[in-house]
This record gives sequence, structure tokens and C-alpha cells, in this order.
Amino acid sequence: MKNILFEHPALDKLISVKDFQGTAKLFLEEQKRSWTVLTENYSALNFAEVKSFQFSGFKIKVQHNPGRIKSTSAEVDETSISERKCFLCPDNLYEEQKAIKYGEDFLILVNPFPIFPEHFTIPHKDHISQSIRESFGKILSVSRDFSEYVVIYNGPECGASAPDHLHFQIGSKNFLPVNDEFHSLKNEYGEILLRNNSLTITGIGDNLRKIIAIEATEIEAAEKVFDLFYKAYLKISDKNKEPLLNILSFYEEEYGWRVLVFLREKHRSSHYFREDGRILLSPAAVDLGGICILPLEKNFEKITKKDIEEIFKEVSIGKEQFEFIKSELKKP
Repeated sequence: MKNILFEHPALDKLISVKDFQGTAKLFLEEQKRSWTVLTENYSALNFAEVKSFQFSGFKIKVQHNPGRIKSTSAEVDETSISERKCFLCPDNLYEEQKAIKYGEDFLILVNPFPIFPEHFTIPHKDHISQSIRESFGKILSVSRDFSEYVVIYNGPECGASAPDHLHFQIGSKNFLPVNDEFHSLKNEYGEILLRNNSLTITGIGDNLRKIIAIEATEIEAAEKVFDLFYKAYLKISDKNKEPLLNILSFYEEEYGWRVLVFLREKHRSSHYFREDGRILLSPAAVDLGGICILPLEKNFEKITKKDIEEIFKEVSIGKEQFEFIKSELKKP
């Protein structure tokens, strides 16, 4: 397989002592030096236009990012997926794109179309479907290994442009507004569903998003409660496929894990499909975390606070469904 491993003495040394963050940072700089398109895209990111809309107790930013057009507009139906080569499989990477091993089953890739100041993709080495139930524990271990970053999971029908290949993304932790706003969101909009010495589960509905927040100091406790949540969510979802969700996972050595699960009604809102006044916004974890990505300049210039409110409300689950899930998680 081409590009499967990027060999570099300094990287090898960092990997050997499991300095995953140091490895990622050095790997990014090496790829910038050898991959012109990547260098250009990071340079463009430095000049990306951003504007902010203030809501009650939180803000949503909008980033004009033309490089994300393929991801935002990706066709993810079964026919389209089957007719294209998977861009996360090692044999199909860009010629300049390299991969380094992360454990036995995963790789680290530099994301060529960055949103974050540092942006990586972590795909499984094999072509297996995007699925959270079997891989939630891996999200937690990635969070611990890459504590300077936020770990991102987009469900196969919730923004993942490669729903046929298991992968996560990691990006600069303090870039997303929701990380700084979490405690105020929890205090103003949150309902404590379960609390013990190692775990706090909170339901947060801030009038735009529906979030289940898992705060845990033990990985086993987080995995157990996520399984309970997943079973509850299945009761009101299509049981033949993964419930619609996005995940952001943060880790701090002192406090443990904070996992935000965004609950979804649909992939894209009606605004995406309009003939007139179309807004090419396909909300995924980054968008729900407070940075909406708009690849088209005309959309960036014209989008309003009302548009964002409508889009978020339309893609999020309804109040009745949210209350059911919360009630299930409150059971002893």
C-alpha cells in the first residue's frame, strides 16, 4: 500500500514514547513542507473571513471556507458512495499525502482541507463502515492521547463525507466556542440526569441544539452510560441503522472526559435544497460546536442569525423525543 507510513527519525522517536501530540505537530509541519496544496490551504485559512452571531448565553460563528466545498456538498447516498474510490483508504490517498500508524488499527492523516489551525483525520486502516456503537471507546482513548485537541465524530448520515470508512477527526481544542461556553450552557439550559463520584450526565437544550453531555473520570463509566444512551435513542430511531448524532470529545488530565452528543432529526435542512436562496450549509459536529462552515461567499455574506436558528432547529430532534431520552437516562 502506498503512503502507508511516513518515515522520519524524529517522528519514529516520538511514536516510540507515545508522544502522539508531538508526533502530530511535527507530522503536520513535514507535510506542509512537501505538499504544496496543503501549504496553500493552510495559508488561505489564515485569511478566512469569520463573523459571529450572539444568542442567549452562547455564540455561533460562521467561517467562509471555499476549500470545504467537496465535504459540504458531498453526495452520501449508497449509489454515489459505491461509485467513488474511498479517499480514506491508503491506496487512494493523494500522491503527496502520507500516513503514520496510530496503534494497531488506525492511521493519522493531515486533513488537506483544514477548518482548525491544526486539523487531522484518524481513519481505520481497513475499509469498515462508520459506526459509533463499536468505536465509542476508541473516541475516549483518542481524546486522552490527544488532549490538546477535540475529537470529532460525524455519524454516517450526519455530515460524514466518508460514511463507508470508520474515521474520526481531531482539531485544535480551543477553536470551538462550545468548549468555552460549556459551563454557562450547562447552568442556563442544562438538566442533571445522573450524578455520582465518577460521572455526570446532563441534558442541554439551548433552543437551537439538543445535547447529551457526559462528564466522566473513568473510561468504563463513560462507555457504560453511552451504551445506555444509545439503547434509549434506538427506541425512537430506525433500529436498522445508527441513530443520527454527532460527537465532540474533550479530555483534561485533571478532570477526565467531557463528551457532547448532538441529537439529530435529519442530515440537512430545507435551506440546503432551495431553488432560490439556497444555503450550502450541511451541519456536522464542528458546525453544532459553534463554527458554521460556508464554502460559498454569497452564502457567507447573506446568512443571518435567523437562518442559523432555523437550520439548527430543523436538523435537531424535537422536544418530545429529547424528553424521552432524558427520562430514560434518569432511570435507576
